[in-house]
Amino acid sequence: MITSKKLSKFKSITHGFFDRQKGTSIGIYKSLNCGLGSHDNKKKVLKNLKIVCKKIKCSPKNLILLNQIHSSKYYFINKKNKINKKFKGDALITNLNKVAIGILTADCVPILIYDKKLKIVSAVHAGWRGIYKKIVVKVIKFFKKKGSNLNDLTVSIGPCISQKSYEVKKDFVTKFIKKDKKNKVFFKKVKNKTYFSLNKCVLYQLKKTGIKNIEIINKDTFTKDNNFFSARRSLLRKEIDYGRNISVIMIN
Repeated sequence: MITSKKLSKFKSITHGFFDRQKGTSIGIYKSLNCGLGSHDNKKKVLKNLKIVCKKIKCSPKNLILLNQIHSSKYYFINKKNKINKKFKGDALITNLNKVAIGILTADCVPILIYDKKLKIVSAVHAGWRGIYKKIVVKVIKFFKKKGSNLNDLTVSIGPCISQKSYEVKKDFVTKFIKKDKKNKVFFKKVKNKTYFSLNKCVLYQLKKTGIKNIEIINKDTFTKDNNFFSARRSLLRKEIDYGRNISVIMIN
C-alpha cells in the first residue's frame, strides 16, 4: 500500500493506494485483486476486500464501491443514503465517519480528495473518458457548492499508467486538442508514435479550478516491477482478463 505524504499529515483520515500484493487470488489475478467485476473467484475477491478493510480499520459493510462506467457521474453519501445502495458512476463523496469510499483502477487515475475544514472526502476514478468529461472538475464544483474553500482542499493523484507506456491513436489526439488546445502539451511524439500523460492532464484540470495543494504519486502501473495490475499490460500479453487495484479514503 502506498500513502500520500500530503494526506498522511491529517490524523482525521485514513487512506491508501493499494497495489496487487498480499492478497488471496491466484494466476493472472495474483494476489490482491479487488475487482468484483473481474472473472476472478468472487470469494477470493471478497477476502481481498476484507484484507483492505482490516488494513484501514474499516468494517467490510462500510466499504462503498461503484459500478464504474467511465462517466462524469458522482454520488454524495450522507445519512440519508443507504450504505448498501449500488452506485453506478465514477466518483464517491462523503462526510460520514467510518465509511470508506473506494475506486478501482488498472491503469486509470485514482484521485483522493480531502477538505480539512468541512471534513469531506472523495475518491475519483478517471480514465481518459473521465478526464475528457472532466469528472474531477465536477467533483471540485460539488465541494465548492457544499462550502469548501479551495485552500482547505488536499488532492492526491495516485499511481496510473505513465506517459511513456500509454500510446494513443491520432483520433484520440484530435479529440482532446479539439476539447482544449492547451491539451497539446500532454502529448509526446517518439518515432512516429504518440503518447499521452493521464496524470498531468488531471493535474492541469485541478490547477485550473484554483486548487494548489496537489500531489502526484509517480508510479507507473504498466511497469511490472511496481506491482500493480495493468489492463494494457494484460492486453499486450493476450491474457483473458486482469485484476483491479483499489484506492480508498475514510474519515476516522
